[in-house]
Amino acid sequence: MTALRPERDSGPAGDQGPPYGQPYGDPGAFGDGRHEEFAPGAVYRPQPADDETVALRVPGPPPERTAVGLAGDGPVGGGRAARRKAAKRRHGRRGAPGGAPVGSESDEEPKAPLSRVEARRQARARKPGAAVVASRMIGELFITTGVLMLLFVTYQLWWTNVRAHAQANQAASNLQDDWASGKRNPGTFEPGQGFALLHIPKLDVVVPIAEGISSKKVLDRGMVGHYAEGALKTAMPDARTGNFGLAGHRNTHGEPFRYINKLQPGDPIVVETQDEYFVYKMASILPVTSPSNVSVLEPVPKQSGFKGPGRYITLTTCTPEFTSKYRMIVWGKMVEERPRSKGKPDALVS
Repeated sequence: MTALRPERDSGPAGDQGPPYGQPYGDPGAFGDGRHEEFAPGAVYRPQPADDETVALRVPGPPPERTAVGLAGDGPVGGGRAARRKAAKRRHGRRGAPGGAPVGSESDEEPKAPLSRVEARRQARARKPGAAVVASRMIGELFITTGVLMLLFVTYQLWWTNVRAHAQANQAASNLQDDWASGKRNPGTFEPGQGFALLHIPKLDVVVPIAEGISSKKVLDRGMVGHYAEGALKTAMPDARTGNFGLAGHRNTHGEPFRYINKLQPGDPIVVETQDEYFVYKMASILPVTSPSNVSVLEPVPKQSGFKGPGRYITLTTCTPEFTSKYRMIVWGKMVEERPRSKGKPDALVS
């Protein structure tokens, strides 16, 4: 028994419309179940009758259909793999989350591993050249040298003064304590032994005077040394005539004679011993002379301006500053000898 279906007059004689319940047009024309609209004047061919449409039935699997790609892609053959690939392309073009753009690296095939020769060549190319390595080593050497020089300068200009001042102050304190307790006896002193104090009021200098001019035992410890050995031996302050010669650092290690070039004629220089004060007045200065010019230490020092025997004092130090190329000499002449029992001289009171 065949189901009745209405005839369509839109086609030529003998043509029949689509089966009952099926819309006109080509289902699947768009590949997604949509139907094209009826175009005016289009011819629609009827479908042959199907006896199986008169009863209910379990729908079978949908027939495979051709997937239609995006504009410009054309139809893509059916199949799960083809549809999956088409979906990836669509997602990439639309910028969907997780989708890579068309033509991106995700669509490219993985690169083949490098050969051993090529890998070694690239590794060698990445290594710095000999010139780069040499320049780095030279730069590091310069930096290290600069740091060491900075540390050395800091030690010379700062730390040696700190340590020497501490040692000199301790020596002066011990000397005064010994004088007060009567432990020190006037007379001959051992090398490096302190026996007097030098006062230069204008320069605010108070420093111990020790026997000898040893750098290690005397000068580098911030003290002033007495020329007392060999051809450089000079008189003591209590001698009736003679020249009391002293040496001291101008820079570093306490630098007690740093500013003796600022002394002017008449400025007092005082030597304090256990029993007496010896007051000198600055007389003259020799700004530059050779280190071998020992004539400045003679009993009547040459170039000092003194004409005959007397009681003199000579201060010697290095010049220019921070060098030991030449020597600077300052002379003074004794103007007063005062027992300690009478109190300090005016030069130390005012």
